[in-house]
Amino acid sequence: PDLAECRASLVICGGQVVEDAAFAARHVIAPVARDSVRAPKVQASDFRHAGNAPDTPVIGIMEGKILTEHLRIDIAPEGGDKRPDPARDLARVAVVERHGKNGNIATGVVRGFGIGQGAVAATVAHDHHNIVAVGVDYDDLALAANRLSEIEGGFVVAQGGRVLAELPLPVAGLMSLDSHEDVHARLVELRAAARSLGVSLEEPFLQLAFIALPVIPHLKITDHGMVDVDRFEVI
Repeated sequence: PDLAECRASLVICGGQVVEDAAFAARHVIAPVARDSVRAPKVQASDFRHAGNAPDTPVIGIMEGKILTEHLRIDIAPEGGDKRPDPARDLARVAVVERHGKNGNIATGVVRGFGIGQGAVAATVAHDHHNIVAVGVDYDDLALAANRLSEIEGGFVVAQGGRVLAELPLPVAGLMSLDSHEDVHARLVELRAAARSLGVSLEEPFLQLAFIALPVIPHLKITDHGMVDVDRFEVI
């Protein structure tokens, strides 16, 4: 027999023949886990990182690991803002609460992405799955974060006021409705776009997903701020 042309002629469930009439009586079920990105609309100024003293906690990315270093680096404030410094591989990291609970926006500093321009952002951020973003341009950070709200979650790469690549994940901000072939093609485009910004990590979106997981040492970030995991304290 040809399995590709195989068609069921009769279905029995629980000892009963399942007929078309049984399906006609079913209630329509609303889509589940859609419209899950309920983040505030952000602007460039939301990505400032306030501080007066130069000494700054910095998340140190370790290639291929979900562990991070807890670094202390001097960053001179400019107008009260500890700005990104691509020359020292210091980028802005931010988390935007996206479940409509509190609208929190937290910012910090990360080293190790290699990003020299633009921004990357995602709603895959274990385990709270808020919006997490890394970048060196505040306008692009805002663009990427707001675009995630528009596409119901996923991954976005932005630079120069344009979205370079994106992968919508409209089911809970975590899953796609497209075929695996289409998803793979989008992921290839995303990685290429991220590398065009200078990102040096082999799997930048995987490392982005774990930068906000505050149970894995040593320094992480949530919508409540930077978290010293070893001490279980928001700093």
